[in-house]
Amino acid sequence: MKFTKSYIKKGMMLTVVAAVAFTSCKKDGNPNNLPSVNPAEYDGKIDGYTKSEDVFPESQVAYWGFENTPNEIVTGTAPTRTLNSTFIDGGVRGKALNLTAGFLYFNTQLPAFKTDALKSWTISAWVKLANNGSKRTMLFQNARPGQFNGNINFALNTNAFNAGNDSTLTINPTFLTQNAGGLSTQDNLNNVLNKTKLTQWVHLALTYDYNTGTFNNYMNGVKVGNFPNRGVGNNLFKAWEPNTIIIGSNINNIPPDAPPTADVAFAPMTGQVDEIRVYNKFLGDAFIKALYNLGKAGK
Repeated sequence: MKFTKSYIKKGMMLTVVAAVAFTSCKKDGNPNNLPSVNPAEYDGKIDGYTKSEDVFPESQVAYWGFENTPNEIVTGTAPTRTLNSTFIDGGVRGKALNLTAGFLYFNTQLPAFKTDALKSWTISAWVKLANNGSKRTMLFQNARPGQFNGNINFALNTNAFNAGNDSTLTINPTFLTQNAGGLSTQDNLNNVLNKTKLTQWVHLALTYDYNTGTFNNYMNGVKVGNFPNRGVGNNLFKAWEPNTIIIGSNINNIPPDAPPTADVAFAPMTGQVDEIRVYNKFLGDAFIKALYNLGKAGK
């Protein structure tokens, strides 16, 4: 009897100890004391953003929205010369720039594009244009007066297919390096993942990381470049000065600043452009995707 009683007491004691141990091991639902999240704060947002302006606003150094003005919005800089440019409804957001063998030329040294200011960078833009089977299209050029190649050449190979091909677009941008006095270039090309619908707005983006020499192309939020590793050292990007900005043309089509060359590979652009954004920062995949999704939603 004593043994049985003692056993029962021990069993009861073990039960109590186990209960205490279980209570003390209960997990804390917020061990790092993180602030609470209100789901209502994310209502109506896309990839965490309300509008495109929310994506690294402190790093956006140039912007063209084309709401009845050709001016660069961050600095208020007006173009020094335009050709065959108008504004039309039906842009990605509001109005868009319409070019008919035309361009915008900013013969001004913008501070954001000075050598010491621009290392890593990202360019985001929306376009609607057709292949032409004969001439390349320069969407955006950070040009150098008197030189055929600019620091950044956002070129499209619209010459690769005739106008009947409305589903293939080839991006073939280049940038100038620190080598050979600013005459050496690096490039990237998408010759596989280049299927899209040219009768609709297409989102294009370039990103460059000065620390690694990585140069990416994107189409509609998808990375499509085949040659992203452009090297470091003398192959790193350099924003040679003086430099200017052209939307819709290579500098070869803009006398008297055109270089003394007979190269006629590019023609002034025929098509539409909207929402050009330039950042002094290398944006990763998720942010390019966000800019694409926000644009699709008109934000």
